Amino acid sequence: MTGRLTVVPTPIGNLGDMTARAIEVLRQCDGVLAEDTRTTGNLLKIWDIQKPMKAFHLHNEHRSVEGWIQEMGRGKHIALCSDAGTPGISDPGFLLVRACIQAGIEVDCLPGATAFVPALVISGFPCDRFIFEGFLPPKKGRTKRITSWLHEPRTIVCYESPHRLVRFLGELVSLCGHQRPVAVVREISKLHQEVRRGTAAEVLAHFTEQAPRGEIAVVIGAATTEIPEED
Repeated sequence: MTGRLTVVPTPIGNLGDMTARAIEVLRQCDGVLAEDTRTTGNLLKIWDIQKPMKAFHLHNEHRSVEGWIQEMGRGKHIALCSDAGTPGISDPGFLLVRACIQAGIEVDCLPGATAFVPALVISGFPCDRFIFEGFLPPKKGRTKRITSWLHEPRTIVCYESPHRLVRFLGELVSLCGHQRPVAVVREISKLHQEVRRGTAAEVLAHFTEQAPRGEIAVVIGAATTEIPEED
């Protein structure tokens, strides 16, 4: 008997982001792998779900993958959750999914919350072709990555931490020009969601004066993109 893995997206802000199907899977599975058991534990309490939980995060995923493959090989149905959004998208999950496929174990991923899609849509930039860069490396390779966007014909989406946002925007101005169109989307799906659109220089000036907070997605227009008018 072979078990399976279900990748379960969790809310990125509003609890309404949780789908009925995701709740059903968490109620029916044999156990939950969580990026942070406290965060996922609080989520399960809201829907009165009691399941065995184990931590699965960047610091232990390499050494724990094989054990979970064995568990699913014995017939266990395991649900994988990150702290917020879809596991595998700038969160742990890829290694386990790949190992399951290699072992012939069924993998399913539920549709659900992830930050880069709403950020892309509400940026006002073309969505027909885009690239997702995730989090940029904090040091080595960072300048090379940003420089590669200088003539990029597609919209670019990446994540950035609030304490590095001003630095990132400064690098964008320096390497891709003052006039490159940018939309910074903060706190997606939360009460204080904000979209700040403008040139790279204008958005840099704004966040230099007002320190950013919360979860941030940055959408960068293609080299020839016009800047959408503010709402």
